[in-house]
Amino acid sequence: MTTDIAIDVFEEHRPVLMGVAYRMLGRVADAEDVVQDAWLRWSGADRSDVREPRGFLVRVTTRLAIDRLRQVQSRNEAYPGPWLPEPYVTDYGATVPDTAERAVLADTVSLAVLVVMESLSPLERAVFVLREAFGYPYAEIATMIDRAEPAVRQLAGRARRHVDERRPRYEVDPVERRELTERFLAAAAGGDLDGLMALLAPDVRLVGDGGGIGKAPVRVLETADKVGRFVHGAAGKGVRDASFRFMEINGAFAVVLLSGGKVDSVFQLDVADGRVQCVYVVRNPEKLLSLAAMKP
Repeated sequence: MTTDIAIDVFEEHRPVLMGVAYRMLGRVADAEDVVQDAWLRWSGADRSDVREPRGFLVRVTTRLAIDRLRQVQSRNEAYPGPWLPEPYVTDYGATVPDTAERAVLADTVSLAVLVVMESLSPLERAVFVLREAFGYPYAEIATMIDRAEPAVRQLAGRARRHVDERRPRYEVDPVERRELTERFLAAAAGGDLDGLMALLAPDVRLVGDGGGIGKAPVRVLETADKVGRFVHGAAGKGVRDASFRFMEINGAFAVVLLSGGKVDSVFQLDVADGRVQCVYVVRNPEKLLSLAAMKP
């Protein structure tokens, strides 16, 4: 395989490798580093014996991501305030034509699921991602992580039970999410506290990630009264030269708030039964760098 062909093959599979690495690590920069390391392994490997490049590359990426995850877990344990994944743009466009496949990819990269996955062990997380997001058979996953197939099945079962027990127990309708997000944004921007309160479920939660840098609640807010008053107060203080962009982030409709043309924060809502169930707000500037680098 020539160098040019090796580059083409790697670039063909880069989106999958990035998808695996991001789901395991929850940070775009860490995922990009892992994929870059995978490229170095690929470019320096004896590729004459590689019959399935995708399988080889996913195996290398998975193992590198496991190593990286073990390194960063202690960093996340000392994280100031609530932790949320770095926002990840997921407009699959025509590359994922199948509706069912799109739904699976969106679910396994959602903020709610990634937060739950943060408490999995590195091996559990790898197995969950490979099995649930990409549909790899247990035997192939066993080869990828160098474990026996029965052990992989146990890891998969444990991870699935953990995620199912802690993930939201409602289905989020994309149309309903967008409609409520637009109404939520209008009420907040208009200073309409009553309008905001009418959109919130009684047990709504607000999870804000400022990373000790951006202004955000240092703990999760709960109940409609606390969340509504916080959002109303924050909107009342305003953001200089504010504007908004609507994007698909982590598999769902989200709002990017800009101040003077620069990314200030990202927020996304989980909704069900016509009410907002959870508000996610990312204001840690270190987690907004990949969005800041995007073209307007």
